[in-house]
This record gives sequence, C-alpha cells and structure tokens, in this order.
Amino acid sequence: MLGAIAGDIIGSVYETKNRKAKDIQLFGDRSRFTDDTVLTIATAEVILSRQSPALPDHTDSNYTEQYKHYFHRYPLAGFGKSFAAWAMANRTQPYNSWGNGSAMRVSPIGFAFDNLNYVLAEAERSAAVTHSHPEGIKGAQATAAVIFLARTGHSKADIKTYVQETFGYDLNRTVDEIRPTYQFDVSCQGSVPQAIMAFLESTDFEDAIRTAISIGGDSDTIACMAGGMADAFYGGVPDAIAHETWKRLDEPLTHITQRFITEVRGILI
Repeated sequence: MLGAIAGDIIGSVYETKNRKAKDIQLFGDRSRFTDDTVLTIATAEVILSRQSPALPDHTDSNYTEQYKHYFHRYPLAGFGKSFAAWAMANRTQPYNSWGNGSAMRVSPIGFAFDNLNYVLAEAERSAAVTHSHPEGIKGAQATAAVIFLARTGHSKADIKTYVQETFGYDLNRTVDEIRPTYQFDVSCQGSVPQAIMAFLESTDFEDAIRTAISIGGDSDTIACMAGGMADAFYGGVPDAIAHETWKRLDEPLTHITQRFITEVRGILI
C-alpha cells in the first residue's frame, strides 16, 4: 500500500507536465499526495473497520461513507469533477464511471485478503459505489488481482497470463512502443494496462515508478497503480523512498497507513 502512495506523490508533479523519460527527480518541493492517496487510505480504513475483515460483510455503505468523508476532509486534493459532484450530493447511487479512480484506490484490497476470490469480490464492491461501469469494475479488479498475485509468490509471466486471460487486456506491447504516442487517458481501459506493463517491465521498485511515469498521461495515477504492484512483488518500498513518502503525509493519513501495514497483515495473511 505504501508503494501506491509513493507512486502518487512522485507522479504528482508530472501529471500536468509529462516527462516521457525515466531520468526524473523522484521528490521535490512540489511533490504532494493527491486524491489517489486520500482514497487509497479511505479504502484501507474501511478494511480496518471491519469486525471480521477476512469475511466480507457484503455491504457497500462503508465505502460510500468513507469516500465521501475523505473527500470533505481533503477537498483540494485534486478530485475529478464527477467524483466531487457525487461526494457533495446527498445521493449514494453510482455514476457509471469507467475512469481509473476505481483502480487508483484499490491497492489495500490486494494486500488485505488471503483469497483471490475475496479480492475480486471486494474490489468490485469498492469500485461499484461510484464506478459501476463494467470497465471501472474491471480496472479495479485487475489492479487488485495483480497485487494479490505479486505478493503471494507468482511470477511476472504467470501474472501477465492471468490478466490477459481474465480481463482481456493486451499486455504484449512494450513501454518503449507505447510511450511515443500515448496521451492523457483517465479511463481504466486506457491506463490500467499501461500501469501493469510498467510493473512487468520493471527491475525493482524504483524502476517501476520511473517506468510508469515515463509513459506520460495521468502520471500520478499510473505510478500509483504500478507502485502498489511493485510494492507487493518486490517486498516493500526502499527506505529512502519510504522516508520521503512518510514526510509528505499528514498525521491522520500516516496513522491509518501505519495501522493498515502493521495490523492487516497480522490478521489476514
């Protein structure tokens, strides 16, 4: 989970000013957490609040309540217009989004549950409160599944095969092939496969983040998704990157993130 947050923070300065190269500055004065981090931590809080987190309670109200609550706590974090309108309204119905907001916030689910079927079901639950479009749900499920498979010892080849066969994403291109013509795309179908490819090509955690950002487009979200996958596969976040990431979280966000890292793994794995 910390890897997803790190990816978001590192990518935050490149979202509106893409740099299609891997030789980027990882952290600077303008590096900050965005809505990706805020909603990732909201997802983690839902899981922590469950009395029996390993047995999902099949209700979606916790996700609705927490996502709205976190929006009001951090209204300037960079939320999309559709999500902001939903969060400020009294209604709870989803708005049929296929955007990558469902995938950017799902990483805690990939880390928390010890059964792939639970991961897929819970990813759908977390997505459907807003992103009820099939592509929005698929993007969340694919991201969470990669994280689950990565942290449970599966090879990159196995992960690639599973994603292609289960979700139909084309992962056969290289990042070098994608990069020259890739443009800003906030859809799940136009950013989740790219994040997965960045992870699959990476040699370590830092390389995954650099590769993800080098694609361009919605850099913080692509790096957030790839960062969660790399965290799971490589066994954590390097100390130097983790240190800079923690420095940029406020106390409430730090508290929930630390609780999730220490408590959930002890309960569920």
